[in-house]
Amino acid sequence: MKHSFVICAYKESPYLEECIKTVLSQSVKSVVYIATSTDNDYIRSLASKYDLEIKVANHESDIARDWNFALESADTEYVTIAHQDDIYEKSYTSNVLKELEKDDSSLICCTDYYEIRNDEKIKKNGNLMIKRILSLPLCFPLIRKTSFGKRFPISLGNGICCPSVTYAKGRLELPIFEEGMLSNLDWQTWERLSRQKGAFCYCHKLLMGHRIHEGSTTTEIIEDNSRGHEDYEMFRKFWPVPIAKIICKLYSNSEKSNKV
Repeated sequence: MKHSFVICAYKESPYLEECIKTVLSQSVKSVVYIATSTDNDYIRSLASKYDLEIKVANHESDIARDWNFALESADTEYVTIAHQDDIYEKSYTSNVLKELEKDDSSLICCTDYYEIRNDEKIKKNGNLMIKRILSLPLCFPLIRKTSFGKRFPISLGNGICCPSVTYAKGRLELPIFEEGMLSNLDWQTWERLSRQKGAFCYCHKLLMGHRIHEGSTTTEIIEDNSRGHEDYEMFRKFWPVPIAKIICKLYSNSEKSNKV
């Protein structure tokens, strides 16, 4: 098989089993693992129920280390790090592989997505519409190889949904996630990859659901007001200080949509 799903499991998420089911229900089959740095009976019981191998990290739990461990655990050419709270449509794998194999310079492939709030699928809101507009350059094969094409979707905010991303592992220098940031380590990674040779692929179909709930890391960071500094640090990678401050202020207002 060319593709792996590595499900990042942390503690005892009530949504983990639903994530596992959607990954195993793909129309195109993949290798599936569970990766965790918080090994426990709950995770092991689900792994046993669905006959999945568990990869247990030998490090203290940390989001960057956990994601790097998940990616490095897979032996396939393409890898999706599945977040335990999210779900994947049956055609996710088939569509992503189709896009990736159109261009052998592809570094990552991301997709459009919907939000899940209180078990309801939200397919349209302001936040999603902005991200879809930002991702438009990635729809065009010639543009998505360029610096502009790769950087525009992440220059006015993080237009790439992390759990929607499949990585062309063999074309990346590992580890790809840097320790330090709490909420923007994925955005930081896209910015670094955007300066490398290669394409960012994009599938405009709604192929996965990203859950917004009170227990999510993003929600906790926003409520703790810990994200503003990281956002400003990212905008400074694209804009002069005065413009970065203005964009950061506008962006902080849009983050309110991540609250349940």
